[in-house]
Amino acid sequence: MDLHLKNLFDRFQEQFGSGPGLGPGSGTCLMKVEGISSNFIKPLFKASAALYRTEPWRRLRPGHLFGIRVGKESDWSGKKQPFPCSQFIGGDGGDIGFYMFRSENDAKKMTGSRETIKVPNVELLRVTYEIEKLMFPSNRKMIKSLSLEASGNDRFPVIDVTRCTSSGELQFRNPTLEELKFVYAFMRAISLVHPLLQADKEGGSNWTRLIRFDPFIETVDIQWPPEMAKGHELVAVTISHPPGQAYEEKTSSTASSTPTKYAEPPDDATFMDIRVNSNSSSRSCAMCEKEVHGEQSLSCGRCRAVVYCTSLCQKQHWKESHKSMCGLYKAMMEREEELVMKIFMFPCLADQPCKWLESLGIHQKGMWRRKCNCYSHCPFGLLPVKGGLWDSWGGLDEEEYPGDLPFRNQLRDGISSPILLSGWSEYYNLRSLPLSSPVADILSHPLTVYYILTALSINSKNLLLKGKEVILHYLGPEGEMDWMPAFAEISHLLNGLGNIQIVMVGPEVPTSLSGTTSGISSRVRVNLVRGVYQEEATYLPSPHVIVALNCALDRYSNWGGALDLIKAIGVPAFFTEQSEILCANAKQVLRGAGLHITHPVAPNPFRSPVKNHNSSTNLPSYSNGFVLGVLPESQCGNENLNVIELNYQLVDVNFIVIPSFLIKKTTNACTRVLCSPSDCESTGYYSA
Repeated sequence: MDLHLKNLFDRFQEQFGSGPGLGPGSGTCLMKVEGISSNFIKPLFKASAALYRTEPWRRLRPGHLFGIRVGKESDWSGKKQPFPCSQFIGGDGGDIGFYMFRSENDAKKMTGSRETIKVPNVELLRVTYEIEKLMFPSNRKMIKSLSLEASGNDRFPVIDVTRCTSSGELQFRNPTLEELKFVYAFMRAISLVHPLLQADKEGGSNWTRLIRFDPFIETVDIQWPPEMAKGHELVAVTISHPPGQAYEEKTSSTASSTPTKYAEPPDDATFMDIRVNSNSSSRSCAMCEKEVHGEQSLSCGRCRAVVYCTSLCQKQHWKESHKSMCGLYKAMMEREEELVMKIFMFPCLADQPCKWLESLGIHQKGMWRRKCNCYSHCPFGLLPVKGGLWDSWGGLDEEEYPGDLPFRNQLRDGISSPILLSGWSEYYNLRSLPLSSPVADILSHPLTVYYILTALSINSKNLLLKGKEVILHYLGPEGEMDWMPAFAEISHLLNGLGNIQIVMVGPEVPTSLSGTTSGISSRVRVNLVRGVYQEEATYLPSPHVIVALNCALDRYSNWGGALDLIKAIGVPAFFTEQSEILCANAKQVLRGAGLHITHPVAPNPFRSPVKNHNSSTNLPSYSNGFVLGVLPESQCGNENLNVIELNYQLVDVNFIVIPSFLIKKTTNACTRVLCSPSDCESTGYYSA
């Protein structure tokens, strides 16, 4: 009897709603939209299903409002965004879906504590997920005839535009093609970015069930289906929470479809000379490149990011270039605290690598020899090895480095499966390592690879969970060729399931090692191949994933051919960069190669905790600091994308100039360091 009543109540809820929402579908049908085709409807249902799979209702409630901007104001009729504010409903019961409003004010008027308030003459667009058997016959017929993709097991989206009359009745109409196009862009973008929301641990009250999130803003590139735009065009979609975080569009914007955030620089007369607090390491002036003692150097008084020898150089640099970049650098410096990994109890600043290593007792020992220049005369991969794991880790105490042992008590329901990690704290805890151990600095490379394979790449994760082999092409190895004992940790993380073949390809592979295979463990083997990727790939096994760590895409001309090949192969590729400035240029290089950024650039949870030293700037820089992923444009229809949860606030810009003092002087340095607004179709120096 109880089960029977439950079924009746569930059916009542589905049919008539309970909690926030305006009730079930209205009888509208997309087939009745003027000018629509079946090829226009199918991408809508596909995007809707992808959003449903990300389960935004687990955390989001009607009180969480999102600002939306799709392209430019001029892209839409009326020269304004059709529905610039949205909320998700159904997390607390009632209709499952989301509402889109003409303004944030409209959204607030209609959002009650427990019910959706009917406000006269306020129009909103609704997308509600309804069970197929309860839908109107016209919608069921459309779903069957077009073989539309379901959301979940048996739900499908119903899209309508609703208005409440002065008498309290609801009126419904079909959305226009333009409105549907806007909804499509929102669904694609919010699927990617809502998992990035980080709960505000200090805000909120214990008595409310509404989770408070840190202010958030992110821009992603969305590719229009051919039925919605010509030539597979991309559009920049900006999502912000709360809506007040949204960008303001500059009236003189170019043809770029990207919203832009601007920061006014200080007046020329307001210079301040800030003495750089440095451990007496030498610095170089960003203007004249003169070497200056750390204690005597100055930095910009506003951003505190750029180093000078005198105030004269500072003022000259301001006039020539820094004036346009100061606001951007200031934003980067303000987020430095969020990048610092405060859990560790060893010094995490290596402005003088030899002294840093000496302070830890590991200078010129084991794998640490690649962390300074003392062994630069020795080719990568050929460091003399005495043998033994203790020696490889530089004589650290046995409890300070991971042993060649499996993880204990890591069975799920009695079955072994790969260990999924979220960050260093979890890893150190599982390995019972003290937070005073510096091994994270070297383990950043193998654990970043493992994180990509098990958290960011859905295909490789599924293969490993099925106990199959994943083939990884690892481009541009250098010092990591001497870190094979650290890469053996990947085998233990696999926890008895699946295998990984890592093919390391690059010009720094010694001739004597090229063609060799290192079985560093029973489940991980590494092949070394000397040469440039585009010339050697024909002879290699086909990859499931491609990675390049600390790749500096903008600095080496050889990347052009490699990226062309990645585009032709059509498999996911992931890159790490050390700083936000490098991420900016990397995005432009990737887009120029026809690769679509499908994983938004985000801080890597397995970045090295040790801050890199840059002689001319104080900008945050860490080995493997940020990660991003790409697919060729032809593959961008795959919506099974994963994103990383992070506690980080993203900033967008429309114009990036990479100053010469940030570019490492190499013979292969790329000269294309200027991105115009028309080149930079998605603003964001590391928003995707």
